[in-house]
Amino acid sequence: MTNKEYNEYIKNMAPKSPLAGDLIKAFVVGGLICCLGEGLRMGYEDFAGLAKEDAATAVSMTLIFLSALFTGLNVYDKLARFAGAGTLVPITGFANSVVSPALEFKTEGFILGTAAKMFTIAGPVITFGITASVVYGLILCVLQ
Repeated sequence: MTNKEYNEYIKNMAPKSPLAGDLIKAFVVGGLICCLGEGLRMGYEDFAGLAKEDAATAVSMTLIFLSALFTGLNVYDKLARFAGAGTLVPITGFANSVVSPALEFKTEGFILGTAAKMFTIAGPVITFGITASVVYGLILCVLQ
């Protein structure tokens, strides 16, 4: 079987993804996560009396905690299967990408399992994010 024949075979056998439905689900779930964050921010400002910056920090911590909790309870993974990228984009997706490998490798022990594998998925994101911010900062410094 040639590469062309194989690719055609795979194309015919793979299930068709309903693109419009997937986009709508991702948009709605991602939007709801962001609305939850905004609601928490307003609550922290209005009811807890936090300043805007402190409320934003509290929201980030709350969303990270909830994402880690729901990942541990296997709720976040089910939501991610339903909503796709809608759960990956907000800060909750990042927390999920740290907690999931840690849970998966916990049987290998605390040091060689949980601690060593914790940043398997999130590590490259952190590395390239920091590198990009340094490069952009240097470009901005040179241009100004």
